[in-house]
Amino acid sequence: MNVSGHRISTTEVESALVSHPAVAEAAVVGRSDPITGQAIFSYVILRSGHEASDDLARELREHVADMIGKFARPKQIMFTPDLPKTRSGKIMRRLLRDIAEQRDLGVVTTLADANVVNTIREESGKGEE
Repeated sequence: MNVSGHRISTTEVESALVSHPAVAEAAVVGRSDPITGQAIFSYVILRSGHEASDDLARELREHVADMIGKFARPKQIMFTPDLPKTRSGKIMRRLLRDIAEQRDLGVVTTLADANVVNTIREESGKGEE
């Protein structure tokens, strides 16, 4: 991703998020942004015992900023119960980018659970700062 002229690896941001004790799994994609060119859009699955909240989202943003730098702070963190994965377990980042950009998803027949996409789409657009 290229955020305000900074080249940022999605894997780097995902690793920073997963290093937080509340995060079980994370996926990061870039989304078009009129100010920064691209913005970091994060999908986060929480460990049991943790609840999604605006405070936790702020804490996760700061955690990433502390680990990588302020330029890597996610613009949006979406808490989700699961991520769209193929039957072999690979995360379908194309679908996550399409959801973040609010585009049509196209074919989702290779997903292990197509209902996950509907859940994420319903939640998209919430929690943006």
